[in-house]
This record gives sequence, C-alpha cells and structure tokens, in this order.
Amino acid sequence: MLRGPFLDRNWMGQNPDYNTSDIVMLGLPYDGTVSYRPGSRFAPEQIRLASWGLEEYSPNFEKELSQTNFHDAGDLELPFGNTQKSLELIKKNVEDVYKEGKKILAIGGEHLVTLGEIQAISQFYDNLAVVHFDAHTDLREEYLGEELSHSTVIRQISKIIGAENIKQIGIRSGLKEEWDFMAKHHTLINEYSQLDEFRGKKIFITTDLDVLDPSIMCGTGTPEAGGMDFNTLIGWYKYLQKFDIIGADVVELAPDYDSSGVSTAVAAKVIRELLMIL
Repeated sequence: MLRGPFLDRNWMGQNPDYNTSDIVMLGLPYDGTVSYRPGSRFAPEQIRLASWGLEEYSPNFEKELSQTNFHDAGDLELPFGNTQKSLELIKKNVEDVYKEGKKILAIGGEHLVTLGEIQAISQFYDNLAVVHFDAHTDLREEYLGEELSHSTVIRQISKIIGAENIKQIGIRSGLKEEWDFMAKHHTLINEYSQLDEFRGKKIFITTDLDVLDPSIMCGTGTPEAGGMDFNTLIGWYKYLQKFDIIGADVVELAPDYDSSGVSTAVAAKVIRELLMIL
C-alpha cells in the first residue's frame, strides 16, 4: 500500500468537496483567437503549480485561504479551432455553478473566455456590472473579420449588460474608435470613487494580467509598456471588497514567455488576493 504524501496538482488551500464549497475555481485553457503571442492555454496548469509557492495567508486582507471556501474543479477540455463550441461549453459549466448558488473564479486562457462566463451569469442577475482591468480596450466590433475575439470581448459584453454597466481600469492601448466609445459611455476610470455608482449592483471582476507593467508581467500575449504595479492593482481590489462581487476571472498569462517563472508567480498571487474578496 502506498502511503505518500503525494504532490497535489490542485490549487493550494482548496476545499476538495465541490458540494460544500462557495466558490468554484475553473481553468479555461483556450487561446484560439489570440492576435499576437499564443500560449495562454498553458496558464491554468502552471498557475496551479506556482500556487504552492505562496503562503495561505494574505496580509493585504488579513485572511486565510481556508476562509474563502473554494473548490478547484480543474480545467475544462475545450476543442481546438472551434471558438463557438468552446464558448458554449464555458457558458454551460458556469451556468451549473450559479444554479447551485456558487460563484466562479475562472483562470484563462485568453480574454474571450470572459464572454462565455457573462453569457451565463447574466441569466441570473438583472443588475450585473463588469469591472475590467486591462492594458487594452477590447472594444473592437471585429478583428480580421471575426466578431468573436479577445480584441472584441468587452464590446460583446456591452451588448449583453449595457455599456453603462462597464468600468475599465488601466487601459493604455486601443484604436481611436475604441477610445471614442470609452469617452462616450464613460467606461474608463482612474479613481476609486468612480466605482461608487456600482453600489447595489452585482459585480464581476475580469483581470487581464497585461494591466500590469511588463517589467513584472512579461509572460503575456500582448505586453504593453506603462502599466500599473502589483500594489496598485491590489489597492483597487481592496476598494472593491466593499462591493457585491459575484464572480471573477484572471486571464492572458502566457507562461512560456517568461522563463524565470516570475510572471506565473505574480499571476498566482493576483488570484489569491482575488479569492479574498469573493
């Protein structure tokens, strides 16, 4: 009889029982529409391994992972080359999570996976809002003739929940018409207090890791100079803990572009801190 102990490939500190958990961590290893550097499909597995290098206690939130009561469900198996089917699988699985009164914390994968999540979650709330951390606007109507792209994801989400229910933080790159869209709908913000109009709403947080400066997050598909540092991002999370957060995701780590592993370690810590406010 083998006695172990054995290495665990799930996220550290998880509740192994899905039924008694409050939050479901779900890997979404899809990067089929990436426009520059692919590889974010490998992120969920690498982030899980990196999580074991963290402490379970967050001094930022004075909270242990065990207090978050999350279950790591593993990665969905998503079909290569079929964007629509991948989104449908994401949508169906996220629907199941919310039917059972739980929250999702998804790990991408590229940013388009967020569309499948919002398609599901929007069926359960009529006052859903999205807080979007990113270097890029993601507001294109199409990219190379395709409406479903990581470059169009927030525009597609705006058609579901309305542009008035989106706030964007850290944006520093996009087409002129995308900047015009942000100006018209007042989606781009730079102060905590500008989130206050979302009090009373159900909030989904989507964090594209390229919101961080490439000096600490070079392992991403589209690095963009001029980003925020880690503590600035956590400052926003601290403010958001006062709101009604009903789900979140972290996307766009492409671990193989950072051979040092630092980007993956940063991604794991971002996820740990997000868990603390769910």
